[in-house]
Amino acid sequence: MALDVLFCDNHLLAVAKPAGMPVVPDDSGDLSLFDMARSWVEVEFDKPGRAFLGVVHRLDRPVSGVVLFARTSKAAARLTEQFREQQAAKTYIAICHGLPRQDDGKLVHWLSKDERRNRVTASASKRGNAKCAVTQFRALLCEGKQTLVELIPETGRPHQLRAAMASIDMPVLGDVKYGAPKPLPDKTIALHARELTVAHPTTKKATTFSCQPPVCRWWALARQGHGRK
Repeated sequence: MALDVLFCDNHLLAVAKPAGMPVVPDDSGDLSLFDMARSWVEVEFDKPGRAFLGVVHRLDRPVSGVVLFARTSKAAARLTEQFREQQAAKTYIAICHGLPRQDDGKLVHWLSKDERRNRVTASASKRGNAKCAVTQFRALLCEGKQTLVELIPETGRPHQLRAAMASIDMPVLGDVKYGAPKPLPDKTIALHARELTVAHPTTKKATTFSCQPPVCRWWALARQGHGRK
């Protein structure tokens, strides 16, 4: 599998993450996006065993889309701060079961995480150590009993988008952990990080990276809605 490079300069490397691949090495022992990206940098810039690559954010394993790495420690520190302070702008698309009650809106929930099950629960009010999660959503296209939605997280909580859509009875296609009726054939989910905008760590200019969802039959609705804003 070849690395899909979206952008590279002396400070940043943006790549398209395939659904089903972990961003960083995990207990599965499967090839990670980090491993692929660092190997690419070592070959591309003739730095065998010496390439720095900083992880500044992540996507869930079954999710596809834009992932940004830092190529210097200074860039890593500055980008990490942007994500921590919720200054990075992220746009996702998803294919969801069901039809929306309204075309757009803002979902506000309090999320509690079950570490053992690696699952969060969304509540309308704060309970215990629950964290507030805010998500903008917009229905782009409906067909049959499925809806293509655009999701913009205002906060960056684990499983935020997946739990948000499940809370309005529109679980993401294939996401059995959050209420989808069945898994997709490849065990991924139809959630894609389409666009990411950050302030470049040296120029400070807003820099946007984007990529299209995977080409497979369950993303057909997204191809029909391509270009809709």
